[in-house]
Amino acid sequence: MSHDPTVNAGDIARLAGVGRAAVSNWRRRHDDFPSPIGGTANQPLFSLRHVESWLRRYGKSYQVSLGDRVWQRLRAAGDLRLGELVAQAGALLSGVPVHGGDPLDPELALLVRELGDDRGPAEAYEFLCERYLEAHSRRLSVTRDDVAELMVRLVAADGATLLDPACGVGTLLLTRTPSSEVPARVLGQELSETSAAIAAARLRLRGVDATVVPGDSMRHDRFPGTRADAVVCDPPFNERAWGYEELTGDPRWEYGLPPRGESELAWVQHCLTHVVPGGLVAVLMPPAAASRRAGRRIRANLLRAGALRAVVALPGSDLWLLRRPVPGERPPSDVLILDATADLSAVEPAWRAYVEERSEQTVRIIDLLADEVDMTPARHQRREGVGRAFAEARDRFLAATAVPPDLKVLEQPLDQPATTLGDLIKEGLVTTSQAPPKMAADGGDVPVLTSDDVLSGGGPSGATTRQQGLVEIRPGDVVTSYSAVRVMARGEAVLGPHLTLYRVDARRLDPDFLAGFLRAAGGRATTGSSRFDVRRTRLPRLPLKEQKAYGAAFRQLAVLEDAIRETSTLGQELIRLGLDGLADGHLHPQP
Repeated sequence: MSHDPTVNAGDIARLAGVGRAAVSNWRRRHDDFPSPIGGTANQPLFSLRHVESWLRRYGKSYQVSLGDRVWQRLRAAGDLRLGELVAQAGALLSGVPVHGGDPLDPELALLVRELGDDRGPAEAYEFLCERYLEAHSRRLSVTRDDVAELMVRLVAADGATLLDPACGVGTLLLTRTPSSEVPARVLGQELSETSAAIAAARLRLRGVDATVVPGDSMRHDRFPGTRADAVVCDPPFNERAWGYEELTGDPRWEYGLPPRGESELAWVQHCLTHVVPGGLVAVLMPPAAASRRAGRRIRANLLRAGALRAVVALPGSDLWLLRRPVPGERPPSDVLILDATADLSAVEPAWRAYVEERSEQTVRIIDLLADEVDMTPARHQRREGVGRAFAEARDRFLAATAVPPDLKVLEQPLDQPATTLGDLIKEGLVTTSQAPPKMAADGGDVPVLTSDDVLSGGGPSGATTRQQGLVEIRPGDVVTSYSAVRVMARGEAVLGPHLTLYRVDARRLDPDFLAGFLRAAGGRATTGSSRFDVRRTRLPRLPLKEQKAYGAAFRQLAVLEDAIRETSTLGQELIRLGLDGLADGHLHPQP
């Protein structure tokens, strides 16, 4: 391969162990930083060789792992061949050749084998696939891991044969069943030959008994007559060229011919065709599919037959759960409709309760058929508690009040001797601290105060592991982010990334006094801001007693700001509950 391996800004950041912002700063501040040799204006690509040379010249520590070496060699072929080469790498690691396409060149093949020996074939290939999906995130649609796991848990029993007719790179088929055992056999079909080859390699390397084939499932079903124990599917949304003209008389349309603009209803019926009687189907759908007028007849037929059992709202999509009717079986009288956009963990208990006929979140099918067959979850959420919720929200709204400080209005501003925060630091009245470099706040047993916590006034929401350099927060510390300043009332946490802590000598300086002037200066209390140097913040030189008077007024303004933020949130909730309650009869105007 004669092409020079390339890297993007994210790759450079990984190599040098810095954030992407640092790479942007290098490009802006250093005229000799390597110029892009490809990519786009928004996503430029740089020569790996030139970047390494520049990092060495400026003494920037970096490490190019074997995995990065392999990835950059794959990337060097360009985006058009990248998927094909990733598929070939999977074939090499799994020992099964991919038909079609040029094989990897000997040098790259040697590096891929070395990576497989170093990490293990399965882990090595997952690393390459993760990088591939990251590089093509706008072209490849991948089901969220938590949603994929949920779908498989809901429909696939232990040892079940699982089919995905739009399997992509195999995300749903790779998801394990509740007992942590893979299904007895998995079947997959995918329109893209490259994605199908990648999915097949991933499954083989996991030891899964899989058959994955390329092809258009709508027009050229590669599993005719096959019925799996369960089917999962995350089909493409809003496809108009799905084969409406060619497939008008297709026997799969048991519940009605899908309208041209309702390709998702074609996928639903395709999935039902490929599951055994009594078998379950989990398919992701666009939210509009639950209410569009064009699909009303098919939704009604699915409900009458007992095939459609649940519609669950998830973040960004709906999950439809279906069951292929058993001949002679009496269809259910109700359907589960649930809004789980805020809590995925609510889905499994709700589904289990529905299956056991003890659910309180169902809607009568006869009521849906008498209306517009609108199954939008938000429309059917239970309203029994809306009156109580409205009363509670009203009480909280009225209680969330604060008053501004009583401030004297002066004809002329006071002329007081002043100092700066920088001078106070030099004099030892203030010490400043920041979190350790590269500190993560996404897991561990040590509570971490984050930028969002400083802004919201809430408790520490982050967590990290015990390590050197952690900054423990004490009561009275002034903590600042780019957009907020807060005087800490409690400790019990460490300082998070992108925050600065100012600790005052309480015998000579009031923390609320300092915090108030920092906020008045614009709240830009991060030393890394190029537009504002926080150390230049000016404060009057006052005795501690007068500082405390200022501090009390500043603190009262901070309380007022928090109250306004809280009442805004509560007000929106109160309005929503009032509208819902008046509209559905649970609230009534006072006489």
